Amino acid sequence: MTTTTTTTKQPPHVLVFPYPAQGHTLPLLDLTHQLSLHNLTITILTTPKNLPTVSPLLSTHPQIHTLVLPFPSHPLIPAGVENVKELGNSGNLAIIAASTKLSDPITLWFKSHTNPPVAIISDFFLGWTQHLAQHLNIRGFAFYPSAAFFSGILNYCWGNLESVKGLDVVDFVDLPRSPSFKEEHLPSVFRKYRESDPDCQLVKDSLVANKLSYGFIFNSFESLEGEYLGFLKREFGHERVYAVGPINLLGPESTDRGNPVTDSSGNVFKWLDGCPDESVLYVCFGSQKLLNKKQMEALADGLEKSMVRFIWVVKTGTAQQVEDGYGVVPDGFDERLAGRGLVIRGWAPQVKILSHRAVGWFLSHCGWNSMLEGIVAGAMILAWPMEADQFIDARLLVEELGAGVGACEGTATVPDSEELAKVIGESMSEKGAGVKMKAKELRRKALEAVKEGGSSLNDLNGLIKELCKLKIQ
Repeated sequence: MTTTTTTTKQPPHVLVFPYPAQGHTLPLLDLTHQLSLHNLTITILTTPKNLPTVSPLLSTHPQIHTLVLPFPSHPLIPAGVENVKELGNSGNLAIIAASTKLSDPITLWFKSHTNPPVAIISDFFLGWTQHLAQHLNIRGFAFYPSAAFFSGILNYCWGNLESVKGLDVVDFVDLPRSPSFKEEHLPSVFRKYRESDPDCQLVKDSLVANKLSYGFIFNSFESLEGEYLGFLKREFGHERVYAVGPINLLGPESTDRGNPVTDSSGNVFKWLDGCPDESVLYVCFGSQKLLNKKQMEALADGLEKSMVRFIWVVKTGTAQQVEDGYGVVPDGFDERLAGRGLVIRGWAPQVKILSHRAVGWFLSHCGWNSMLEGIVAGAMILAWPMEADQFIDARLLVEELGAGVGACEGTATVPDSEELAKVIGESMSEKGAGVKMKAKELRRKALEAVKEGGSSLNDLNGLIKELCKLKIQ
């Protein structure tokens, strides 16, 4: 007697590995939401203290699995810290270096799994996972919650390390438009590289390893960065470069993930409801940046002199930072500007505020997520890039697309309050009408990209099709 066994084909299994920083994690979770709507088995890799950020997605999609691994120790990371938000931008080196120790636990989990992943989608800061994917004989995809332009710049810097280091101005002759950047405007992760530092070496090797990726996913869209996406396809020698952004437009309502809406934010909307259409400037510099005492005073003075309505979101620092004047609003400012301006201390529902009819302008550090949120709202962005990829993002928006204006630049620069007031006032007057029109046009293109037949939705479908084709090698 012969027996035949039939095996049921299981859906392809994908391991998703977000980087533990809010601006990196949330866009990748938005992408994961999209993937979970198709016939894919998904596991998200996280650590105990980062699990709450993943929880809202898990409650929407109970079929998504998690792999919760202890966060590895590192001499520069205090015990109990598992996210960059507790360390600031300077903590990235240590967090990336520590994450490399997760390679063995992931391998053990993979080898014991009855239906192991056919692919890993990991944040580009976790580029070491591309070596892991090759070791496990599966496909690795690098996710960039940042610009294709930034990726092109960073790849060039690492590929030409010796010739770039020490230059005051770097010419990127191979890139579209052959841009030039001052040394202090290059990506922070490159500028901080020191050959003698083992952590720096690990981070460099990790970022360079992204070139091994089978595919590249960008939270961007064709009309925003078509030239640079095309450049990367030529650079990598294949078409598996997917621009799926703005990814939050495809996802569920996600404006308040991980943060409770407080009574104070309710008051914000009550105040906004009483303001004329497009009469308010929104001021916010992201979740990591604290302005020093002189910067806070200059910004407060500039807002006061500008005579415009505004909402100013101020990140709160530690007791020591407050004592040193970081993130401290000058005495009497709230009372003097009551009625014309609002100061929010701590977290604010940024997407909701930007999309309110009364808000039309956004003074921003030009972090990629904030910039996309401003674009989607049709807000005209007043750029104050400070670090990381922000100078590159600001260049794209202000100089190449003409959909924003420069307000200030530099992480420690103290703006001239008169100049700042002038830039704000002119941007919000008839003088800024041409730039404002380009900002609204960019919004229209962003919304079109995620509609049926749009470039981002087509790329998302292409990515899903590619994942569904994969099998264990």
